[in-house]
Amino acid sequence: MHISPQTAMDDTRVWLERAVIGLNLCPFAKSVHVKGQIHYAVSAAQTTDAFLEDLIQELEALAAHDATARDTTLLIAPDCLADFLDFNDFLAQADQALVDLDLDGVLQIANLHPDYQFAGTAADDITNYTNRSPYPTLHLLREDSIDRAVDAFPEAETIFEKNMATMERIGPDGWAALGVGRSQGCPHALPGTASPQAEVPGRMEE
Repeated sequence: MHISPQTAMDDTRVWLERAVIGLNLCPFAKSVHVKGQIHYAVSAAQTTDAFLEDLIQELEALAAHDATARDTTLLIAPDCLADFLDFNDFLAQADQALVDLDLDGVLQIANLHPDYQFAGTAADDITNYTNRSPYPTLHLLREDSIDRAVDAFPEAETIFEKNMATMERIGPDGWAALGVGRSQGCPHALPGTASPQAEVPGRMEE
C-alpha cells in the first residue's frame, strides 16, 4: 500500500517525540524540535539513483540555510531502500556525495532504518531499536552543531551505553507501548498509530 508523504512525515514526528525525545535517546533532539529547526523532507524516490539526487539537493539546501532556521534535516524514503543491507550499501554513496559537494567536515549523515541492526547483534535484539525509525531515513547534521551539543552535554560519550540500558529496561513490550512505527501498509506498523492524512503528491517538505 502506498504511503502518503504526509503520513510518512507524521509517523516520523510521532517516533521523534515519543521515542527519540521521550526516551531521551538523543539529548540534543528536544531543543531543535521545540525551536522548529528540524526540516522534514519526504522523498518520492523509488530507486537509489533518484534518492541520491534528493539527498544531494537536501545537503545543498541545509548548507545554504542559516542554522537558526534549519539546523538539521530528516530525509525520509518511504518507497525505496526497504532492505537494510541495500540501505547500508547506499551509505557509501551518501558519504561520497558529501565529499563531492565539498561538505565533508561541514555536514554529517547519520542513518536510521526500520530494520536497523548493529554489527554483532541478532535481528530481534532490543538494542537495535535505538536506531529504528518508521522509514529508511538519513539524518543530515551540521558538524558545528554537533560540536556545540557535545561540549554542552556532560559525558556525551556515555549516551550510547545509556541508550542500550534504556532499551533493555523497557524491552519489546515497552517499545510497542510507545505506538511508534508506520501507521499503514507496512509490516512494521503498530496498532493504534495515527490514521493517514490526505494524500500529497510528489516530494513533500516542511
